[in-house]
Formats: sequence, C-alpha cells, structure tokens
Amino acid sequence: MGPEAESMEPPRERGWGRIVLVLLALAVLPAIPLLRVVIPIVDPLVLIAPLAAALAIAGWRQGGRGSLALLWGAVAGWILWRASQRGTAYDEFVVGWSVLLAVTFGVIIAVIPGRGPLLPKALAALAAALGVGVVIIAMVPGGWTGAIALVSEEIGRRAVGAMREWQAMTATPEWQELMAGSPTWEESSRTVERQLGLVPGPARQLFLAMLALQGMVAMALSWAIYHRVATVRLGPPLTTLRALRFPDALVWGMVAGLALLAFPVPGPLRIVGLDLTLFFGALYVLRGVGVLMWFLAPGRWMSAVYLLLTLLFWPVVGAVALTLGLGDTWFDWRRATRRESQRSE
Repeated sequence: MGPEAESMEPPRERGWGRIVLVLLALAVLPAIPLLRVVIPIVDPLVLIAPLAAALAIAGWRQGGRGSLALLWGAVAGWILWRASQRGTAYDEFVVGWSVLLAVTFGVIIAVIPGRGPLLPKALAALAAALGVGVVIIAMVPGGWTGAIALVSEEIGRRAVGAMREWQAMTATPEWQELMAGSPTWEESSRTVERQLGLVPGPARQLFLAMLALQGMVAMALSWAIYHRVATVRLGPPLTTLRALRFPDALVWGMVAGLALLAFPVPGPLRIVGLDLTLFFGALYVLRGVGVLMWFLAPGRWMSAVYLLLTLLFWPVVGAVALTLGLGDTWFDWRRATRRESQRSE
C-alpha cells in the first residue's frame, strides 16, 4: 500500500488514559453519599454500553465490522439484563431510559446526513428521547403521578441509606476522637448531615436535568470509545474543552429557564424552569471553562493546579465560567483573540 492508500485510512483517536479516568470518576462519584442521592443512574455502564452498541450498529451499516456490532450488542444486552434483575420498578425505568436513549441516538446518527460533530446529534437524540418518554409516561397506568412517585421513592431510599452510612461512619471511635480534637471536623460533620437531610427536595426537582446531563456525558464517552476501536468514522473527534463552542441559539434554552423562574408560574412550570436553567447552565459553564483555558493556556501541571482550585472554590469558578460562557455567545472572545494575534504577526 502506498502513501495515497494510507492517507485514505480513517483517522483514529488514540490513548485511553482520559477515558479510563472519566470512567473511574463516574464509578466512584456515586459512592459519595451526598452525590449518590442526586445522580439518577449510579451504574454508568448501563448508559454507556447501549449507546456504544448503537454506534457500532450505525458503523456496521456504513461498512464497518459486523463483529464489533455483535460484540457491543452482546455486552449491552448482558449489562441491561443484569440491571433489570435487581427487581425494583426504578431499575426497570433505568433500563427503559437507557434503551430509549440508545435507539434515538442510533437513529439520529443514521438519519442526519454527513459526518458532523457530536453535540448537535447528541442534543437531538436527547430531545427525541425525552419527547418519546413523555408520550410513553402519559400512556402507561399511573402516568406522571406514578413516575414522580417512583423517582421520589428512589431518591428518598437513597437519602435514608446515605444518612445511615454517614451516621455509622461518624459514630466510630476514630471519628469521634477526630471530632473531639477539632471543632472544624465536628462542624463539617454536622454540615454534611444537614445537607443529606435537605438534598432530596432539590434532587427531585432537578431529576430530569441531571438525567439529561448524565446522558450527554454518556454519549460523549461512547463516541470516544467507539472511535478508538472502530474503523468507520461517524464524525470528527470530540473537540477539546479549550475549543468548545455550540450554536448560539441554545442561549434561548437558558433564557426560557430563567424566565420561568422570574415570573409567577404554576409549580410544575417552575420545576421545568429549574431543569432548563441547570441543563443549559451546565453547557455554558463548560463553554466558559473553555474560554478560561483559551486565555490562560495552561500546561499539564498548571491544568492540574487549576483543577484543584476549581474543586476548592467551585461556586466562584462556576459563576465566572457561566458569565464567560454566556458572554461568549455575543462577544466570541476567542475569535477576537485570534484576530489580534494575526494582526501582530
């Protein structure tokens, strides 16, 4: 094979380090009692495996390997079967949502022409899955009342379990000794206990937004995993956070959420406003972080330092990133920076 044939080979992403780190984080975060209450699906593979199977099937239909589609289909089927065997109605809901999102994702990938970036396709798949889900819930016995009760029961069960785990840990002699020697530790323990008692309410109201954000993360991960093992591309590689941008029309989702919060509306519409604000706010926070990274241009070690500072001062960093992300819709600071650098050359 000559150079021309080699140039026609599809580009391949390389390296599994970041993917493994993200997977480990998704597996570890639900072990934290407070986060377990607010994360809708505690097993990330229940979401990721069906999505990867949908991508493998889409790749096979475009000339990829059928063996890869069979393998991912088998893995996804086993993971979903294992999840369904846990026996609760909420587990059945999780399996149903995972299948629905995977189906809509695969259909969108197959239907949208061209090999464009992931984000528009993921948003379209998510919107389609939510729309179909709303129709299904309205048609089943119990409807929305039953669905809300199911989610509330699961969140309440997790909150009770998390509270018991925390109380058991703080009741150990080692922890008691630690609190006796440090008023700060004692106050921190009480703060966490208070938060565990308060978090179920917001977790119920923001459930759909958290479910949607978790779905977006799972689609991005499945996209990255698929393109590291497949030979047929379905689109370009995931963009770096520093270059992240998306259609400016998405700002109207944020505007709609804030409007529902600002005006006196019925309770259900206010909850919709909260979910819209959280979902689109998270997208614009990521965009704002990209703007910050563009201006700061950190190296590997400084990126680790900035990550540590973000974890310690996340409210401040989040507010700054949200402001920059929303402002980037109108000012596009990164493009302005490029123009200035081109003029100076």
